[in-house]
Amino acid sequence: MVFSSVHFLFYFLPGLLALYFLTPWKNAVLLVMSIIFYAWGEGTYVALILGSIVVNHLFAKAIEDNEGFRRKALLASGVVVNLSLLAAFKYAGFATANIAMLFDAPDASWVIEPHLPLGISFFTFQALSYLVDVFRRDAKPAPTIYTTGLYIALFPQLIAGPIVRYKTIAKQLIQRRHNAQKFAAGVQLFILGLGQKVLIANVAAGPADRIFALDPSSLSMAVAWLGAAAYGIQIFFDFAGYSNMAMGLGLMFGFRFPRNFYYPYTAQSVTEFWRRWHITLSQWFRDYVYIPLGGNRKGPWRTYANLVLVFLLCGLWHGAAWTFIIWGAWHGCFLVMERAGLSRALARAWRPVRHVYLLLAVTLGWVLFRADSLPHAVSYFAAMTGAGAGDVDVSLFLSDGVRHMLLLGALLATPIPETVFRHFERRLRRRAEAPAYVAGFAGAWAGLFAIMFLSITFVAGGAYNPFIYFRF
Repeated sequence: MVFSSVHFLFYFLPGLLALYFLTPWKNAVLLVMSIIFYAWGEGTYVALILGSIVVNHLFAKAIEDNEGFRRKALLASGVVVNLSLLAAFKYAGFATANIAMLFDAPDASWVIEPHLPLGISFFTFQALSYLVDVFRRDAKPAPTIYTTGLYIALFPQLIAGPIVRYKTIAKQLIQRRHNAQKFAAGVQLFILGLGQKVLIANVAAGPADRIFALDPSSLSMAVAWLGAAAYGIQIFFDFAGYSNMAMGLGLMFGFRFPRNFYYPYTAQSVTEFWRRWHITLSQWFRDYVYIPLGGNRKGPWRTYANLVLVFLLCGLWHGAAWTFIIWGAWHGCFLVMERAGLSRALARAWRPVRHVYLLLAVTLGWVLFRADSLPHAVSYFAAMTGAGAGDVDVSLFLSDGVRHMLLLGALLATPIPETVFRHFERRLRRRAEAPAYVAGFAGAWAGLFAIMFLSITFVAGGAYNPFIYFRF
């Protein structure tokens, strides 16, 4: 189940909160309910995550108890086991289909079509973090298998992150503090994330999906650009909204998860974009892949090769398709160009020019990410240059509600609303009059409950409710 669903909002979450705060077995409640949460969407495939918990708990204990070559061999074995699991369920079909195509046998009976378990990329990367952090002695292994299970299966970030590294959360798994202030902050963050997902991302998904479903040759330039821009709004608020809901849920249960987005569309370069977009994934690849490969310590050409390799892997992590791989290479090439000298030219450029450069690079990349295939992406790029023969009016995809939500999404993708809100909050705190502060506090909560009411109305009414990262 997704967080923006009737089952979660009206049944699962209220029931879990009651059990969690009314019983003394908080970790046990969280673990059992996290397994139920996963089983709701995957049924018997819950055995997969249970197996991952057992195997990684045993590997972590063995790594801790050994030294030297044996310790390294155990880490390597654990990494191979986890990556083999990911390869078997996520990449086997892609690999066998490409082999069959290479040998001109697209209908070969041995082409595999495996089921893709929910969140397998996320919980596998967390399991790898667990083993590596124990190996590096950045954290002690979990004291019990139940603690390991809670780390790997904890439901708020199980399906779509953020990717929480073990050393970040190891102590919180055993002991954490609960208070009204932390719970209230969690509720606020959850409501904001729910609004981002339901009121903006879901609305932007309408024109994006309709336009990308059309034959690109029939699109006018304006419609093609609208589809790409709408998808950029959709994927940001879909993923950032879900991450904010996960962080909010974490706070409700006493956990502090790392921030996953920080206004990425305001970046001035692709390098900066990746410091702001899916931050926990970028940091994971930096610490566990890029730096072990040598990072930038072995000369410029080795650095460029490391960057491209990391982003090819980043693209492949997102999906088993050539569109994702080329999308990763696209970003990797921009990072290489910026490191090779483009960043110095950008630093001298007018700030709006830098911003337009970033938005063009990212938006064109989203076409690769969204397209059904490479030929589809190429045809869509052609339509964006005006090669399409369509004369469809853009207004057909822009009702008043959609137009307003796209404009609101563009505004909320900047720090302007937050800056204004913080400014008035500081002014109220400095004022001595208690009624003014109470009025401001009440107004903020009234706004949050309005967002909550509208979001629940959309969800309960069966409004379109896709989730892009649901099967990553």
